[in-house]
Amino acid sequence: MATTYTISDLAREFDLTTRAMRFYEDMGLLQPERSGPGGRNRIYSARDRTRLKLTLRAKRLGLSLTEAREIIDMYDSPRDTGPQLRKFLAVLAEHRRQLEEQMADLQANLDEVKVHEKEARALLGRLEKTRAHA
Repeated sequence: MATTYTISDLAREFDLTTRAMRFYEDMGLLQPERSGPGGRNRIYSARDRTRLKLTLRAKRLGLSLTEAREIIDMYDSPRDTGPQLRKFLAVLAEHRRQLEEQMADLQANLDEVKVHEKEARALLGRLEKTRAHA
């Protein structure tokens, strides 16, 4: 029999809330089978577990859930992997560009803070010297 997981099993394993798990399901990232009265119980497959792992990896890379789903869905299809890899590379290149832009903005901000700190220290030094001589 194939390995299956409950929502609690996966939530615990990946340090998520069951609410987050249901959200990923709503986004189409996970597709558990339903059982029990009214289909209330979710039964996750090894495929769902892998998709969750890939989703969380994509989130760490800064990809949106929509981008993550598009890429993960491509790997689910039996098509040639060339287009899938090109799409993945395009998404990564765009994300890298955004991160580099943010890093440049942060560096400029940090440089400005350093200038203000230096000016404030110089002013404080002059102020303390003036008070010492008074």
